[in-house]
Amino acid sequence: QVQLVESGGGLVQAGGSLRLSCAARTVRRTFSSYAMAWFRQAPGKEREFVAAISGRGATTYYANSVKGRFTVSRDNAKNTVFLQMNSLKPEDTAVYYCAADSGRYLSASDDEHDYDYWGQGTQVTVSS
Repeated sequence: QVQLVESGGGLVQAGGSLRLSCAARTVRRTFSSYAMAWFRQAPGKEREFVAAISGRGATTYYANSVKGRFTVSRDNAKNTVFLQMNSLKPEDTAVYYCAADSGRYLSASDDEHDYDYWGQGTQVTVSS
């Protein structure tokens, strides 16, 4: 299993940038064996997929709403996944969660049901 802790959220003006981090502590398994993803949930809305990355970072996948603005990456030596968010919009306001999938390390999924472990979330607020 894996424990995930997100950080880096905060308040930013529209057009600004934030970098989210997700630190992982794994048990009896290497971090690179987990595909990782970012999801977000805005008030009153369903949780939605943002970005995903395979175990060694060879494959990335993005929601259409963030393509060209967000970049997901990982540093397996540091057991950390990042989400660089540029050109932020008020509609990006949400709680952002990272998630780990132990069964999809060679690919990346946009289905939240494929992910087994979740962080507590970090709030991102984008002002107009």
